[in-house]
Amino acid sequence: MIRSIAPAVIFGALVAGVAAYTIPASVWLAAMAPPGAERTSNAKPVSDDWPICTMTVATLDADWAKLDPEFAAGKKALVAEDWDGAITTLESAALRDPRNPDIENYIGYAYRRLRQLGPAIGHYQQALVLNPRHRSAHEHLGEAYLVLGEPATAEQHLAALEDICLIGCDEHDDLKRAMAAYKKLAAR
Repeated sequence: MIRSIAPAVIFGALVAGVAAYTIPASVWLAAMAPPGAERTSNAKPVSDDWPICTMTVATLDADWAKLDPEFAAGKKALVAEDWDGAITTLESAALRDPRNPDIENYIGYAYRRLRQLGPAIGHYQQALVLNPRHRSAHEHLGEAYLVLGEPATAEQHLAALEDICLIGCDEHDDLKRAMAAYKKLAAR
């Protein structure tokens, strides 16, 4: 009997552990609330309510858009290719949330599209200071260094992405393609 209970306990602990990491805290809070209690609209969102944002996220109605209207407006400006508008709006959002690496990455992206590589690199580097594993910042910084003719530095960011993306990711693949295109042009 004890032999059958031990695997059941271990399996139950594994299921609970997976659930704790995959179900957002807001769902747990709602499930744990007393019957009839509702979460008020002015309740402060928990950190799990903020999704991770990368440049590949193109939805404009994501949860983060509801939580910070200027961040949402900056993202809309990026999608519309209004680089100056994106910079203005995102810099305002960065004043309220100076520890958000996604904002810094988006600002860097807008500057790079304006061909202002100095400020772009500065914002990408700030994003990496805030989150050294920020995939988009590594990709965009590597691409910026290719534009500057510094493939060795871009290669360092490709290596960082190889360490971060254990099973592969779009950012790694994009920077690898950019490196191949750069090498092909340099060979001419």
